[in-house]
Amino acid sequence: MQYTHEHLEIQKTLKRFIEAEINPHVDEWEEAEIFPAHEVFKKLGDLGLLGLTKPEAYGGAALDYSYALAMAEGLGHIHCGGIPMAIGVQTDMCTPALARFGSEALCREFLEPSIRGDMVGCIGVSEPGAGSDVASIQSRARKDGDDYLISGQKMWITNSLQADWMCMLVNTGDGAPHKNKSLVMVPMRDGPNGKLTPGIEVARKIRKIGMNSSDTGLIYFDEVRVPQSNRIGAEGQGFMYQMMQFQEERLWAAASAIQGLTSCIELTIEWAQERKLFGATLADQQWVQFKLAEMKTEVESLRALTYRACELYIAGQDVTELASMCKLKAGRLNRIVPDGCLQFWGGMGFTWENRVSRKYRDGRLASIGGGADEVMLGILAKTMGIAKKPPKG
Repeated sequence: MQYTHEHLEIQKTLKRFIEAEINPHVDEWEEAEIFPAHEVFKKLGDLGLLGLTKPEAYGGAALDYSYALAMAEGLGHIHCGGIPMAIGVQTDMCTPALARFGSEALCREFLEPSIRGDMVGCIGVSEPGAGSDVASIQSRARKDGDDYLISGQKMWITNSLQADWMCMLVNTGDGAPHKNKSLVMVPMRDGPNGKLTPGIEVARKIRKIGMNSSDTGLIYFDEVRVPQSNRIGAEGQGFMYQMMQFQEERLWAAASAIQGLTSCIELTIEWAQERKLFGATLADQQWVQFKLAEMKTEVESLRALTYRACELYIAGQDVTELASMCKLKAGRLNRIVPDGCLQFWGGMGFTWENRVSRKYRDGRLASIGGGADEVMLGILAKTMGIAKKPPKG
């Protein structure tokens, strides 16, 4: 896959926006542990960047997934990881199933304003007792007339303190755990920045070691009344829809890592060329040269793998294996590269404000969120035919 002029123009537009509207405020938003999502998303929506792959009928550009990949990569110019992640939740994590399987009424109510940037969305899958093990979620929706009454908890939910709606995975039946779940669109508020929907409680804002500008919440649901018409697609198909949604999320995670890792290496090269050490510069040390060259090679390998997976995905092929490899590799490099670069910064790398130390903190999540490294390895073992099924009984 190669980027066309159109892909590059989208990235240029995005980079100009980032330099003017986001990076000047990153330090402030990191300190506040939240950024003004409605304000930022509205500006992105005005630029047409929140619906690149979404249907034209709802304000999207109806482009193929390579354009989402180009945007994900371009978000790496932001000087932190939290804001790109929050944007990615809106574009590639909480909206794909809605756009693909949601009714016209649901898309008009939730997707269209989200593409415009008038609404902020979040994806409700993880729970206190169910993260990577999606099948074990406990949140439940029971029928009451034409409505669902939803009760449960959702944890580690990005954007949830500001979100207007949640695409929520809940149990809607008592059957097999892979066939008893549905995705339901749950209004979180009575309007942008409005009061929480009755029955919804933001139990607490979760403090994290990184991704600080992204708000993350523990949310309680107590008999929250939602029309059954807010269900995405068929009842009992939510697990399958979410697994499909995960493929785009994992490709997004890999693409979004590329530029940030590249910038981490570039910043370290600049530092190494200036830092004096034993009568020369740090960059004059062969060990430093070789280590930086090795890290750049690894990042370019991630790029090639991600581009290949995207190309096959666009062609309609099942890329479960490749997307899992991309996610695994991105998670590993988000740990290895910042750690290796930070070592060359010495004491300066151990300071809070340093962009490399921020990447070190932010990047650690990549091996956990969206399916931990071990989950990716488990998927790969299955696709390779080497994972043994557990014995019955």
